[in-house]
Amino acid sequence: MKPLILASPDDSSAARALADRLGADLGSATIRSFPDGELYVRIDCSVAGRAVWLVCTLHPASDKLLPLYFMAHTARDLGAASVYLAAPYLAYMRQDHRFQDGEGVTARYTGRLLSSAVDGLITVDPHLHRFAALDEVYSVPTRAVRAAPCIAEWVRGNVERPVLVGPDAESEQWVAAVAAQLGCPSLVLRKVRRGDREVAISPIDEAQRDRGRSIDWARHTPVLVDDIVSTARTMIETLAQLRRVGALEPICVGVHAVFSQSAYDDLRAAGAARVVTCNTIPHPSNAIDVMDLVAQAMAGFPHRS
Repeated sequence: MKPLILASPDDSSAARALADRLGADLGSATIRSFPDGELYVRIDCSVAGRAVWLVCTLHPASDKLLPLYFMAHTARDLGAASVYLAAPYLAYMRQDHRFQDGEGVTARYTGRLLSSAVDGLITVDPHLHRFAALDEVYSVPTRAVRAAPCIAEWVRGNVERPVLVGPDAESEQWVAAVAAQLGCPSLVLRKVRRGDREVAISPIDEAQRDRGRSIDWARHTPVLVDDIVSTARTMIETLAQLRRVGALEPICVGVHAVFSQSAYDDLRAAGAARVVTCNTIPHPSNAIDVMDLVAQAMAGFPHRS
């Protein structure tokens, strides 16, 4: 029997794309709020005996988690053989440590919540910094899809003589993977975070000296790559460092287009020639399609049915 795909609110486009690629059936569900703000959930198709995939990109996270949790349990109550989650963007991965006394480690709490609702999940480039793998957070089978091949393909087709730039150590895995596929130079800077919206980025010359690299900034187009673009302060500070060395107009590439408040406009105003993201979170900057890779991961996932 074909798997059945159900979309969370605002994720119907991704659900259709995945259903088309997989040859799966696309179901429908109704999620709305009662006048008192409580949620109403109804699945408008038969799920009995079927493997069900819920498609839900978890942004904005707090608005999406409870409807997703309810829909997963509704599918179970209605007789689904198994319930899986395809979350192109997986939220609550950043608070992976108790940085100050009294803080909650919400990455672990979210892992427990979703592991109690689904039989497995697929996501794209989760923010794994202090965790080596999703299995440290989730007790169900997981698979992390890497966006680097799609990013490299986009850069190859749109940028002449690129140099990949990472604003901090956390971005190095994406920068290294994309640069290796393109065979182009790369440089990773250092970041000091002083608050949610205040960061400092190491000077370009210092980074080149530390890594023993010399780049002709007048000949190569900088392509900044990071996984999550939220306030955009990290990329904006990196743009300032690139201006100081006379670099060509940079292109900014993000995997996940979180873009809080005016972040996208701020990034463009700071001198980015173009801002490009993957389509894990719907946004006008989406130019890199990762749904083929998500569909391949779903097709190869060990289903229970």
